[in-house]
Amino acid sequence: MSLPLEISDSKLGAGLAIMSAIFWGVAGACAQYVFQNKGLTVDWLVSFRLLSAGGILLLYAKLRGRAVGAIWRDQRAWPSLLIFGLIGMLGVQYTYFAAIRHSNAATGTVLQYVGPTLIVIYFVILRRRLPTPKEAGAVVLAFVGTLLLATHGELSKLEISSWALFWGLSSAVALAFCSIQPMRLLRYYEATVLVGWAMLIGGVGFSLLHNPWTVQGTWEASTVAAVAFIVIFGTVISFVGYLNAVKKIGPEKSSLLACGEPLSAAITSVVWLSVPFGVFDWLGAFCIIATIVILNRSPASTSPQ
Repeated sequence: MSLPLEISDSKLGAGLAIMSAIFWGVAGACAQYVFQNKGLTVDWLVSFRLLSAGGILLLYAKLRGRAVGAIWRDQRAWPSLLIFGLIGMLGVQYTYFAAIRHSNAATGTVLQYVGPTLIVIYFVILRRRLPTPKEAGAVVLAFVGTLLLATHGELSKLEISSWALFWGLSSAVALAFCSIQPMRLLRYYEATVLVGWAMLIGGVGFSLLHNPWTVQGTWEASTVAAVAFIVIFGTVISFVGYLNAVKKIGPEKSSLLACGEPLSAAITSVVWLSVPFGVFDWLGAFCIIATIVILNRSPASTSPQ
């Protein structure tokens, strides 16, 4: 009687991971839509997303009986949480949306996925060893993919703006930081609580620089729908869904299925927003996505332990 349950859990976990990837990708396209068509700013969307999604995640954790405030009584934990929120979470959110603002959702999302390759490079340097053949191949593929995206195959000139490339690669660095810095915290505290607090901290910190209640742009039904999708589906539901996928099918399979995010962003951008995405763009995207597949097939090489 246990076999059907295992099969059911496996299928449910895979479905949740794929759903999360799709929602993340569509949320990137929604961000592009409100930036380019409705006049919303990166500053406002970042602060609003962090504050609202962080609050919702903490409420969700509280309703599930989690000790939401316990981390603030841990003298060794809360300084790291502040760093995670103000530098990691705020950094990855801002750089990602800025990359989309200066290019499009497809390019910004794919460039962010250079992050796992940077994690490999970090641990290779930290352990003072040579990279394995798989790690070296992933680094080469990430470089080739970035080059193709930036030049559209015309290697003699840059086809995307220098700001788009800067923010896209900065987003990859921020993603790598967010994956490494909170590792110790995750050993003792639930991810929902950590991410909820990190988002709220990042949102409050950024609000000191940009008032979230000062709203610009054209607000109509489509604007509200796009922003609501970014916060609810593209942040809260996708994050909770991904965590449940990890519990059911493990982090390796979940992260592999989550590679659908850049594909989701690219397809949504091309179909919905008519973003031109040529052969070399697709080739570059697949090169970068291939790095995730390669690295997840050798988990020991990327493990922080």
